[in-house]
Amino acid sequence: MKGSHSAASTPRRRWWRCSGAAGLLYPLLGACLWAAVVGYKPVIIVHGLFDSSGDFKNLQRFINESHPGTNVTVIDLFDRSASLQPMWKQVEGFKAAIYPIMQNAADGVHFICYSQGGLVCRGILSTLSDHNVESFISLSSPQAGQYGDTDYLRYLFPQFVKSNLYHLCYTSIGQRISICNYWNDPHHRDLYVNSSDYLALLNSERSNPNSTEWKKNFLKIKKLVLIGGPDDGVITPWQSSQFGFYDDNETVVEMQHQDIYLRDVFGLKTLAARGDLIICSVPGVEHVFWHSNETVFHMCMEKWLV
Repeated sequence: MKGSHSAASTPRRRWWRCSGAAGLLYPLLGACLWAAVVGYKPVIIVHGLFDSSGDFKNLQRFINESHPGTNVTVIDLFDRSASLQPMWKQVEGFKAAIYPIMQNAADGVHFICYSQGGLVCRGILSTLSDHNVESFISLSSPQAGQYGDTDYLRYLFPQFVKSNLYHLCYTSIGQRISICNYWNDPHHRDLYVNSSDYLALLNSERSNPNSTEWKKNFLKIKKLVLIGGPDDGVITPWQSSQFGFYDDNETVVEMQHQDIYLRDVFGLKTLAARGDLIICSVPGVEHVFWHSNETVFHMCMEKWLV
């Protein structure tokens, strides 16, 4: 498997030096022995649109400074322009790369999935019946879809704006492009539901014979952490990172009032009832800086990576 690794390949027996005043020696020794023997669960990072594994060095460093000995793998697949390939193709590719890591982690693993990668990870968690993901950290990911005139849109589709991109996205050709798989035009809901080969199926907005099984698989996670913020500038609306989205007047409807939540179609309401749905909103962070912002890491991620 291709991957960018940090820490030792056998982190569960990793030792490091502890020191302290004599009166604190035994508590410190006990803490060190616990951390060294028990270790931290491996962390798997899935990148977003136009990213590559090399973009996550800061996040790897944050993890290993706070949780020494953690085995961190940034999956090196579908980099840069290859991230435009269809979402289901990416799900299968990332799944094949990640599965051996899961198999070697008896106590489970954690996911940190950034931007488009958050939707890739949802596909993996929904379709992999024997995954052992504990925390699924969705880092500024368009979980409810995307609908905005962003720099990404202008770069990819210079002849389109958000109001007419549906002409391309909701066709068989458009559905071969990753961003079209989760393009959610609130003014053309019927076209979205009937044309989206990815998000509409994940959300069971379109009839899906696998919906019960996918929900059961998804709910095997122990925590869902949804991170986003009002100054993101790319995810549109930014509340999509926390399953909010536009109605047909482009007014944002928060997650708790969305149909997918109220009907609990893939488990959001169940996670909330369990106390396992965590919302973390951070202002002042632009989209490309989420994974290199140490404050975001300490506020929203650190505690869920044990």
